[in-house]
Amino acid sequence: MTPTEKFVLAIDQGTTSTRAIIFNHSGEIVSVGQKEFTQIFPNPGWVEHNPIEIWETTRTVVAEALQKAEINRHNLAAVGITNQRETTVVWDKNTGEPVYNAIVWQDMRTSDIVKELEGDEGPDRFRQICGLGLSPYFSGSKIKWILDNVEGARERAEAGDLLFGNTDCWVLWNLTGGVNGGVHCTDVTNASRTMLMDIRTLQWREDVCEIFGIPMSMLPEIKSSSEIYGYGRKNGLLIDTPISGILGDQQAATFGQACFEKGMAKNTYGTGCFMLMNTGTTPVPSKNGLLTTVCYQIGDEPAVYALEGSIAVAGSLVQWLRDNLRMIEHAAESEELATSVKDSGGCYVVPAFSGLFAPHWRSDARGVIVGLTRYVNRAHIVRAALEATAFQTREVLDAMNADSGVELSELRVDGGMTANEFLMQFQADILGVPVIRPKVVETTALGAAYAAGIAVGFWSGKQDVVDNWAEDKRWLPSMEPAEVDRQYRLWKKAVSRTLEWVDEDVPTA
Repeated sequence: MTPTEKFVLAIDQGTTSTRAIIFNHSGEIVSVGQKEFTQIFPNPGWVEHNPIEIWETTRTVVAEALQKAEINRHNLAAVGITNQRETTVVWDKNTGEPVYNAIVWQDMRTSDIVKELEGDEGPDRFRQICGLGLSPYFSGSKIKWILDNVEGARERAEAGDLLFGNTDCWVLWNLTGGVNGGVHCTDVTNASRTMLMDIRTLQWREDVCEIFGIPMSMLPEIKSSSEIYGYGRKNGLLIDTPISGILGDQQAATFGQACFEKGMAKNTYGTGCFMLMNTGTTPVPSKNGLLTTVCYQIGDEPAVYALEGSIAVAGSLVQWLRDNLRMIEHAAESEELATSVKDSGGCYVVPAFSGLFAPHWRSDARGVIVGLTRYVNRAHIVRAALEATAFQTREVLDAMNADSGVELSELRVDGGMTANEFLMQFQADILGVPVIRPKVVETTALGAAYAAGIAVGFWSGKQDVVDNWAEDKRWLPSMEPAEVDRQYRLWKKAVSRTLEWVDEDVPTA
């Protein structure tokens, strides 16, 4: 490392921890700072974070990453931010104090508000405008809940004293000075997750805000994913450093995976799974249960769109086997057990713990283990649980192919579960396309770093991202097509057994 060498810092404000990762010009990791923060569950189905704690962990991890790399702000060309999307913060612009805890993307408290907003038109009331079906998942109904339920919040909002943002916006505002001139803006990818932005014009819709009861004065300015938004505050560690890239976490991973061509797709295997397919510069409305979202926008170039399919339960199913059923002691054991048997013994696990997400969107579904016989043992059940992630991904991919009219030629993968080689091979078999894992699997932070670095000329553009991207391992399909069809048919039969479980007799929590 030379004294003049420059780097880019990415802040990854995630759901369970905040991380800061420093990258060099080759896109390699130099150092990492990470700190977990508190998960708050006040009621069944409610999930909150303390925004003050998020900001404190951000400062801590930035310091840790700089210290480990033995550099300071003078060595940083830029800072990028990526974040848990949809998680909603409302704060007072005069004091910097949040009026309530951040309501997390997983939080389901706004189901009644959503029902009310549907009116006679149903969940697709705003889909043509914002590309999304009405759901408690997105930020709009969460803002409304805070204004309706926190004493005095609506009055303060209407007086112009309150600001809203997803966590990218909250971190940026504080990084750039907070009450002393903090910048209140977001990027197109985060704005596209609120239900309040017109997916075509990339502007807030006054008529939709009015229906939601949200004053326009609360909303941040919408900017591209790669431009200078502001500079580090004078009394922090990043004094005068350009903050110049923002992407929601799944979009950042798509960018970090260099999915720049129409039809390219990535799947992130974490707590859940998120698959995004680049659909080019025209938004593609979904007829098959997917979301239309902004993928990225570089400066004043046209925005690029994506189709997104979200799977609620993936890695968390392995945690459930470990913690709730005690079938395994640690996650790595799942691969050993799965490969100790030649197949799942006719057993299928459908983890519809809180309903099914894409492409079904059935809140009445609940999880099942089907096909049990005396022959089945814990190895079969563990194998079936891993296979469930691959089957769910196939369902999302089928929907994407149908919506986009583009057949996927390969799937780029990242996230913790990609370490499981059995799962990756089975995924390739079930999809019938190569599955490719890159050398740098921290693609979320990397995507934010690239967006920030491109804005200041540290990288010359997307071609540098393509050139830096390097393959670690590739899995090729090897299962007979007839066997794939048989297993997928049985999977669909298993899914059908989960439906209509929740009724007046069944508690929903």
